Amino acid sequence: MRSMRGKQSGDVQTAVADNFSQWHHLVSESFVPLEVRSDKLQDFSGVLRSRVLDELSIVEVTAKGHQVLRTPALIERSDRLFFKLNLQLSGHGILIQDNREAALRPGDIAVYDTHRPYTLAFEEDFRTLVVMFPHEILDLSPDDVGQLTAVRMAGDQGLGRMISPFMMQLAENLEVLTGPSGHRLAHNAVDLIATMFDNELSTRRSTEEGRHSELLVRIRKYIEANLGDPDLAPANIAAAHYISTRQLHNIFHQADATVATWIRARRLEHCRRDLRDPILADRPVGTIANRWGFVDAAHFSRIFRSAYGQTPSAYRLG
Repeated sequence: MRSMRGKQSGDVQTAVADNFSQWHHLVSESFVPLEVRSDKLQDFSGVLRSRVLDELSIVEVTAKGHQVLRTPALIERSDRLFFKLNLQLSGHGILIQDNREAALRPGDIAVYDTHRPYTLAFEEDFRTLVVMFPHEILDLSPDDVGQLTAVRMAGDQGLGRMISPFMMQLAENLEVLTGPSGHRLAHNAVDLIATMFDNELSTRRSTEEGRHSELLVRIRKYIEANLGDPDLAPANIAAAHYISTRQLHNIFHQADATVATWIRARRLEHCRRDLRDPILADRPVGTIANRWGFVDAAHFSRIFRSAYGQTPSAYRLG
């Protein structure tokens, strides 16, 4: 992370801005390019404490009141798709995206997509935790998550009562997110977030839509549980859910995906995680590929390179 004035403690980086101009530069360099505005330019200050684990960025933000905007012009200059999750730690915020507005108070969680315009506003001093991660890390489709952008997920209700305190502890203990345990803990946090999103989606769907969506969720969970089976295919997936293969393909088509691409994407994501997992550093690439259903090493290497721009071995060393 570039900073105006910073220090590094272990793997936690701290960056300090002493005025608004520095903060504008710092925020855009630390996340994605953003437009930053404030009516209170005098005596402005802000601090970012961050921990980057693989492709996850966990950042504690403390600053004076201001607004950040992700504009269409800035989006055009970006090619990587990220979600950002905000946990309000102190103060109050307003998140606006997709014609929705979420008023956030301490403990509340909200998600937004960096590939669509959004506004995040804080009237007074505030503190928040931001978790930024690529779309493909979640086992939910971007369209599903898109139904939750700028939706307040209360920290004192439902799953929020368990997940919000856990995320707060991450903010308070960034320095312990090191080594294999830190790597696993960060990904566990993303899995918890996905669980919360899935729960929120379930409560927001109509009965008819819910039946269809619940079937898709069950099918995806079945696929996830059987990724290591090299014979996993539409025919046996459909049979396991008492539907025809045509129905199965239609369900995925309505979610803007195909069965084959979904299976391949989930297998690749698990392989990518394992290749960066320090605990599995001595496990051969071929063994990792086989674990997730890839039986042809050359084929695995080709599609991994196509997806991530590097061979599996090079990615592991990166």
